[in-house]
Amino acid sequence: MLRWILGGREANSSVEKSPVLCIGEEQPKNWFTELQVLRGHFDIVRFLVQIDDFRCASAGDDGLILVWNIETGERLQELRGHSRQITAITTLNCNDGLMSHTFLITASSDRSVSLWDPDTGNRVQTVSDLQSSVKCLLVLERLCVWLSGGEELCVWNKDFQLQCHRQNHSDTGISALIELPKNCIAAAMDKEIIIYRLTFSTDSSMSLSEVYCLTDHQDQIRALINVVDGVFASGSHAGELILWDAVDWNILAYEHILWEESQPCAQAEIRLKAPRHSEMSIQHLTTNGKLILAAVGSGLYVYSLLTRTVVAYRKVAHDSNVLHTMLLSDSELMSCSEDGSVRMWEIQDLPLPDEHASAGFFGMWTFSRTNKQTGPPTKKVIEVPNIRTLELTGDLIGHSGAVQMFLSFRENGLVTCSADHLLILWKNGERQSHLRSLALFKKLEENGGL
Repeated sequence: MLRWILGGREANSSVEKSPVLCIGEEQPKNWFTELQVLRGHFDIVRFLVQIDDFRCASAGDDGLILVWNIETGERLQELRGHSRQITAITTLNCNDGLMSHTFLITASSDRSVSLWDPDTGNRVQTVSDLQSSVKCLLVLERLCVWLSGGEELCVWNKDFQLQCHRQNHSDTGISALIELPKNCIAAAMDKEIIIYRLTFSTDSSMSLSEVYCLTDHQDQIRALINVVDGVFASGSHAGELILWDAVDWNILAYEHILWEESQPCAQAEIRLKAPRHSEMSIQHLTTNGKLILAAVGSGLYVYSLLTRTVVAYRKVAHDSNVLHTMLLSDSELMSCSEDGSVRMWEIQDLPLPDEHASAGFFGMWTFSRTNKQTGPPTKKVIEVPNIRTLELTGDLIGHSGAVQMFLSFRENGLVTCSADHLLILWKNGERQSHLRSLALFKKLEENGGL
């Protein structure tokens, strides 16, 4: 495999790189053998959002929003208007009955929110002089409204007219929003999840009311996602993962991800010395409806919703904290890290002879608040005979700074963004070679041969 190194990559953690995680030049399961560097940003690129099958938008600390063609790597539009860093970005689909059009909504620390047309690059709507910076955005297509969260929660219609709002009482503000059934919204605020209900009056006006407060986390909530219909999940800085009933807001499961006391271990990747607090933090959660993938410190954990067991995990998957994850299939996944790496993994039926799943990670499932673990966790190791391993199948070397996130366009490629101000478009080398050959033959036919 051709490996491209654009700059030196230094580990941001005291954890030494394990030889178990090293992968050689031969990576038969890594199809990303061709890359294209996309330049245009001049500060950290933090966000990627997919517009359609062939376009994405990137945004970050330079306040720019760039629209890219992922087939060619061409920069299609440069959206300028924000004076400070972008803090959130999402898409808004508008359907007039005949055709659908996708817009972009962006929020910035300049206390403004804007609506953009990615086809023309024009700013269609903008709201400025907000009370505070917006940290997260949520579009409710079914209700034809969108929400912005920060120090206050605001509900807007598609014409950017404020419908209703509520002031929050948390110093940290709202960090994440998800949609729940029955016109409800879950908002993560520091250690709490506030449930709001959106009500429509007979005169078409809207009101937002706080109906419940979930206070079971002991530390700041870092991740909040919908899992399947009727279930959502949250993860905290202290390694707590809670599954919730999305209708009744009861706890379906409470687990605390633990590190066992130091013990002799044959696997070079395992570091069982006393971890730092950040090593337990859940930075990211993702799901495909069958599995939940959790980024915990520098490690990865895979949980099956069907069997309600851990199916695979690796405590040290990267040299530094994992920032973003993705499930490619039921057996393949990807992760990126502060150390600048992007890695591909496969769940394999290989035993872990010396490492066992902790009792603290998805080990016991409870179905009521009263059963929640309240005291200090017990450092007990439970043997899980059916546990499988995450084997490294690909290591994408290209970024020289922390990789913030990535987007998959399936056979069309993968896009990554980084603190090095770059985007990289990763392609299937064999497929690209085949496409170039077809294009060449077509051109020869049009020109009547050589």
